[in-house]
Amino acid sequence: MTVTTHDAPASPSVPSPAPAATATAGPAVQLAHRALGQLLDRRAWAAGSQLPGERALAQRVGVSRSSLRQALALLEEEGRLHSSPQRGWFVATDVVSEPPSVLKSFTDIARARGLTATARLLRREVRPAGYEEAARLRIAPAAEVLEIVRVRGLDDVPVCLDTTVLVRARAQALEDVDLTDRSLFAELEARAGVRVMHSTYTARADGAQSAEAELLRVPPGTPVLVGEEITYDQTDTPVLLGRAVYRGDAYRLEATLHRSSD
Repeated sequence: MTVTTHDAPASPSVPSPAPAATATAGPAVQLAHRALGQLLDRRAWAAGSQLPGERALAQRVGVSRSSLRQALALLEEEGRLHSSPQRGWFVATDVVSEPPSVLKSFTDIARARGLTATARLLRREVRPAGYEEAARLRIAPAAEVLEIVRVRGLDDVPVCLDTTVLVRARAQALEDVDLTDRSLFAELEARAGVRVMHSTYTARADGAQSAEAELLRVPPGTPVLVGEEITYDQTDTPVLLGRAVYRGDAYRLEATLHRSSD
């Protein structure tokens, strides 16, 4: 899956142009908006992390809590922050997006955006394929598959819970490989000679289950987007099944659509 972000300005010392709502705010609100914006530009808090409490923030920028709240609301409108009831304010998460009609690995897209893709291995096991898995992978029922479950992140912020099921006969070389912070596509090609070429992909909205929420550091029930794919090699043979659960604030699906000539 792929990546787009709220890119920091090239020079943090140069403030971004004030939106119309900010320009009409009072001096204290503008001061707080500018100060907080500069802190965000300098990455004082990591993407997805929680800001200090309002009292501490108000003291830090030298305004009242009322003015601070207005400034925070403006930054939320700009997409730089988001609030969570009973939990506080959070820095907007870098957003993963699937570019139209392009298949790239999570690692490739993160690198193109100047970010570091991370991967933490949760589970790796060889097991028999389920009936539906076998049919989709075009292998014999109960043939062996290699299942790999990882948490993918951007600059150490968890973004996605990724489950991959590969045909074991073609992916045995990955059984003992350290997959921490590595691209599975790249390792599959380098070690097994299997080059991923295209995939069929579906996506649906859901709510984070308890285990998913804990791994993605969001409350249970938080909106997530579930993507499922079948990936093929250069001979149009299925290589793997993928299921990715993305944080709703960290994923965007893009598509190029064409109207039928009928």
